[in-house]
Amino acid sequence: MKPYALILAGGSGTRFWPLSRDKRPKQLQKLLGGTSLMCQAIQRLQGLIPTENIFILTNQIQEEEVRLQAPGIPADNIITEPIRRDTAPAIALGIGLIKAANPNAVMMVIPSDQLIRDEQAFRLLMQDALETASVEDALITVGIKPSWPCPSYGYIERGSIISTNTAHPCHEVIQFREKPDVATATTYLERGNFCWNAGMFVWSIPTVCRQLEKHCPELANFVETIAEANNPQATITEHFHTLTPISIDFALMEKADKVLNFEASFDWDDVGSWISVSNYLESVQNNQTNTDITVEQATGNIVFSQSGEKHIALLGVENLIIVETSDAILIADKSKADDIKKIVSQLPEELR
Repeated sequence: MKPYALILAGGSGTRFWPLSRDKRPKQLQKLLGGTSLMCQAIQRLQGLIPTENIFILTNQIQEEEVRLQAPGIPADNIITEPIRRDTAPAIALGIGLIKAANPNAVMMVIPSDQLIRDEQAFRLLMQDALETASVEDALITVGIKPSWPCPSYGYIERGSIISTNTAHPCHEVIQFREKPDVATATTYLERGNFCWNAGMFVWSIPTVCRQLEKHCPELANFVETIAEANNPQATITEHFHTLTPISIDFALMEKADKVLNFEASFDWDDVGSWISVSNYLESVQNNQTNTDITVEQATGNIVFSQSGEKHIALLGVENLIIVETSDAILIADKSKADDIKKIVSQLPEELR
């Protein structure tokens, strides 16, 4: 079995301004480690997916940077969306391309902007998921064991364990649950059979195409159009904008006849804001930083320098996010971390 992978790399990452910009959003930045999150995603696939079977889906604004950062990926395997249409059309596009290469393939879908440090544990679990997808007529999800009642994630309710020959247990999925309030999420954790929906999927091409035909005929037709196209990029340009914008969860996963779940045995962080990044920075007198700082009566601050070489002094300030790049500085209250995206549209175009 030579499986395939589709890496979704077209997000905007506006919560990470001023580091993240339209052409180089979160997944293309060196937020944590010496390479970008997208490059780390590619690296995790080594030894699991042949390089020639890795596809990357991005958009026209970010295409140039994606190609620069992924020189080992075949040029034709880096595909651009002409317009954003949410995850269901994007994934259908990838399914069509992979079906054209191998109509009986097994494939995985992974985001490009998640932090996973235990690469070996990732490979072992995903290998189990790929093997299961090759023999089960089911769509497979990978979930994350909840560490707290987070209201910002979707949840997967899991049922009984099915019999497989894999090292990791595989559960039937009872249903998907939309983002809950904290009280509801707390009950999920207490019940113990829920996991976070991490947006990672594994399936065979025949199985997913049957499910698309049954539940999403518009996307099934698009998959066939791409699979039969002589010029895939021209076909994408012609048809993609006509597709209904919808997430893969709403369009397919919540309706599918049989869904299975593996719970991740590896560390995972979706790195959703500067608050998440701060968990991996050095602590200096109760301030988190990636650069040298001098502190006087200052606590609870997050300091990030793009170069990592600026010396920043903090005096009498608390609970701020301070991010410095070559052309902009952000100073924000930590409680407003998720609202940073709201100011991006107000900025001069050259700073977006």
